[in-house]
Amino acid sequence: MSSDNFTVSDCERCPVLCESRSRIVNGSGPADADVQFVGEAPGATEDERGEPFVGRSGDVLDDALLAAGMDRETVRVSNCVRCRPPDNRDPTREELANCREYLEREIAAVDAEVVVTLGKVPSEHLLGRDVAVTKEAGDVVDVRIGGEPRRVLVCVHPAATLYDRSQADTFEEALERAADLAGVESGGSGQSRLGEF
Repeated sequence: MSSDNFTVSDCERCPVLCESRSRIVNGSGPADADVQFVGEAPGATEDERGEPFVGRSGDVLDDALLAAGMDRETVRVSNCVRCRPPDNRDPTREELANCREYLEREIAAVDAEVVVTLGKVPSEHLLGRDVAVTKEAGDVVDVRIGGEPRRVLVCVHPAATLYDRSQADTFEEALERAADLAGVESGGSGQSRLGEF
């Protein structure tokens, strides 16, 4: 992708995160995707590879995307914070605030039909309130992000399905709802979309 106004190449706003990161992890996927996923922050594998949602959680996301008729090549995947917090802790409120401008610029530029929050931290960060993620998963909330109206779909984190198999259906149903909102024809395996190319 060519240079844009939301790829961050250098940032020193969070001294602790500057110490703990090996690189800044920007979003991946098309800059005009119909669905944008927002996670919390890079973990060890993401920090190592420079891409969001790789490793076990990324595999879960990839499989669920295919089941919903989407794939990694057609969606945008980002995080609230672009640098790995030490020991994989949650980003602090200050760290989230420091990175908010970058996320808002990316959401504005991508202008997706729906923004899907993956887990508690991004859900609360973008909705600006406490969120009971398991209970609210699949709910669509109209909210202003960066002054613009957006549709946000609350979703559990893919890792939740690794620790609690009962979350798998909740996760997959939320992704199917995202596909519906974006006008993606679900084929159960992504195969139905092949004829479109």
